[in-house]
Amino acid sequence: MERLNIRVGVLFSCSGSYAAVGRAMRAGAELAIAEVNADASRAVVLDPVAMDPGGVTSAYSDAVRRMLTEEGVSHVFGCYTSSSRKEVLPLFEKNDAMLWYPSHYEGFETNENVVYTGAAPNQHVVPLARHLLTRHGARGWFVGSNYVWAWENNRILREALMEVGGAVLGERYFPVGETDFDALAAQILRDRPDFIFTTLIGESCYAFIRRLRRAAREAGVDQARDMPIASCSLSEVELPFLGDAADGHLSSSVYFSSVASAENARFTAAWSRQHPDLGFTCADAEASYVAVHLLAGAAEASGGAALGPVREALRGLSFAAPQGLVRVDPDNLHCCMRPRIGRSTAAGTFELLFEEAGPVRPDPYLVWVKRISGGAELGPGFLRAAT
Repeated sequence: MERLNIRVGVLFSCSGSYAAVGRAMRAGAELAIAEVNADASRAVVLDPVAMDPGGVTSAYSDAVRRMLTEEGVSHVFGCYTSSSRKEVLPLFEKNDAMLWYPSHYEGFETNENVVYTGAAPNQHVVPLARHLLTRHGARGWFVGSNYVWAWENNRILREALMEVGGAVLGERYFPVGETDFDALAAQILRDRPDFIFTTLIGESCYAFIRRLRRAAREAGVDQARDMPIASCSLSEVELPFLGDAADGHLSSSVYFSSVASAENARFTAAWSRQHPDLGFTCADAEASYVAVHLLAGAAEASGGAALGPVREALRGLSFAAPQGLVRVDPDNLHCCMRPRIGRSTAAGTFELLFEEAGPVRPDPYLVWVKRISGGAELGPGFLRAAT
């Protein structure tokens, strides 16, 4: 059987301020590409063209333009930040190509030129809001990187706190890459919130967590117990950058390396063999891995790489992923996935504190939500297992 060769783009920042996550995302995509290509029963072979934008937003559009117009690519696995995604969307629309976006994100977007294989807001920030309100309290401190990911997630969590008469004690935004958090750590310790919600990314996140933990120790405060840091993005590949402050942080995700399943055992073993230098797997790497396998399945079903047929074949397509069964929602090209809450350990993994009973249908605009807080009214289907 002659196999169809499909040239694909791999676009992640393996250098720059969020390089640790970018390297993991690229590795996840490469692992899946290697699996597809090694399987002689598959009808497709994927030929990757990889570029590194270095965390510079404008460099993403330069790379995508080159991939789509010079390299013969029509499908690109790429982008971590929402600012980079929004930067390149017009190019995919103009060139009738598909971006496979493998990152949890803030929602409030659908696009027929994007497949979203990361968690939507009802699959990460809403479950986290409920966990925090139920287990920790309703007085939060928000700190984030100054772009749409932080703004929108903070807005959602702020609404949840307001529903129950809670309060946001403080809210600050910083440029991506900022590492001076001395004054912020001192202010948070004075305010003593029930929790800190961070939407900082990359080196900014690592510097903030280290500085707050150090300041808390100097003040005799058990930060992890008394005012835990919560996130919708902190992952296993980032914990080594936290040093002795790696434990006790809450993260909301659809995947952790500690998920118990046969698929995950196989995935993590393959990861360790191919990328022993990267440590444990993480949600963004798994989302990249899932995206590649979904494209391969849709291309086989449609008989080619043309955008329209692939997109139609993709609607409702399922894949037995390391996290569990993932299914592409036919209406919005996001994925049905299973929300989880984890707490980081000093060993560099996450212990699971909560798992939804089954996959949850993506609700990128939160249109099914009447209230967010625990025990609230729910719209039809909200946080129910997908069928």
